[in-house]
Amino acid sequence: MLFLKYLIENKKATDILVIDSDPDANVADVIGEEIQFCDTIGGKMKVLQDKIKSFKLSPGIPKQDLIETDVFSCLIEMDEFDILEMGRQEGEGCYCFINDVLKKVLDRLSQNYDMTLLDSPAGLEHFARKTGQDVTDLVIVTDPSKMGIHTMKRVIEITNELHLKFENIWILGSRFPKELTEILEKEVKELTDKRVHLLGFIPNNDEISKINLNGGNLIKLASDNPAYLSAKECFSKII
Repeated sequence: MLFLKYLIENKKATDILVIDSDPDANVADVIGEEIQFCDTIGGKMKVLQDKIKSFKLSPGIPKQDLIETDVFSCLIEMDEFDILEMGRQEGEGCYCFINDVLKKVLDRLSQNYDMTLLDSPAGLEHFARKTGQDVTDLVIVTDPSKMGIHTMKRVIEITNELHLKFENIWILGSRFPKELTEILEKEVKELTDKRVHLLGFIPNNDEISKINLNGGNLIKLASDNPAYLSAKECFSKII
């Protein structure tokens, strides 16, 4: 969300689409919004699947057209950007179908915007499913932990295995104490992938934690907040 705040504040894009591909709908949490399950892609697809099972769909309408219509109806218009929540799968079953829906309409949807931000949960699943295969810049956020750095390396490996052609892969250290930054710097320097660059570091910040815990809007964070000032310096390398 700090990147979104940076884009809005510095007028780097006129029309911005934010896609939250995390089933937990974390983007809504950090902007102080409550998005119902029925307003997510998962919710819309549940209704569509029920109609298919009960033979309530007109046989003359292609299912793909119905899916695209439902996805577009999930767009939530905010004052300065639009947001699309993937949402969860209701009941049993994996998220493969919802991911597939998102992947198929992502390119067409993003054509209507100057910039599309895709927030993906930590892990390798979305890369394996190629949800964001046409993304130009990938930002990998890692915390100061062995697990975080391990995941960072696995993400880079899988992008090569799947031939995902990101123009740049940026490594961002989140909540890093100053005395530990050199560890991540060393790890990034040892990587052989020429697309990989160290974006920088964002320190831990009590004000951000307070806004998060109170359900506030992180975009309204004070522009002179130390963590945001560090974030701005990082993001200026991307755009």
